[in-house]
Amino acid sequence: MAAQGIVVQPGEGLRSSNTPGREFALKLQCADTGDSMMVFEETVPPGTKSTLHLHHDSDELAYVLEGEITFLIGDEVTVGGPGTCAFMPRDVPHAWKSTGAEPGRVLFLYMPGRAGGLFEELAGHSDVSPTLDNDEFVRIAERHGWEIVGPPPF
Repeated sequence: MAAQGIVVQPGEGLRSSNTPGREFALKLQCADTGDSMMVFEETVPPGTKSTLHLHHDSDELAYVLEGEITFLIGDEVTVGGPGTCAFMPRDVPHAWKSTGAEPGRVLFLYMPGRAGGLFEELAGHSDVSPTLDNDEFVRIAERHGWEIVGPPPF
């Protein structure tokens, strides 16, 4: 990790898209922070959802910038708009879905950064979509401490 700070301006960061309309921009990669955290911003069209999963080595934080996101964390379902901050502790199953009429935009942070390495690796695989039925996605996720525990619950 560099001895100085890092500033990533709007529009900066490695961009990748694995699904039409769904894009993420890597803001801080694991190597940038000595693996202490990983940060990316994701644009998610209405209806986009994650698998039900957990991270064994990282906590996750999601901050909604635009749109409406429904979160399932453990057994709790919460709907949030811009300004909503959701904390998903390691080893707790969770999922989310873009439930608004407009695309959502969410800032995701992983602390430590290991789980976020999934998105760093996906940036080099435009042919791998983040779905439960994509065996390559599941293998990549497992390499970064993820456990896919089920299909999208929404």
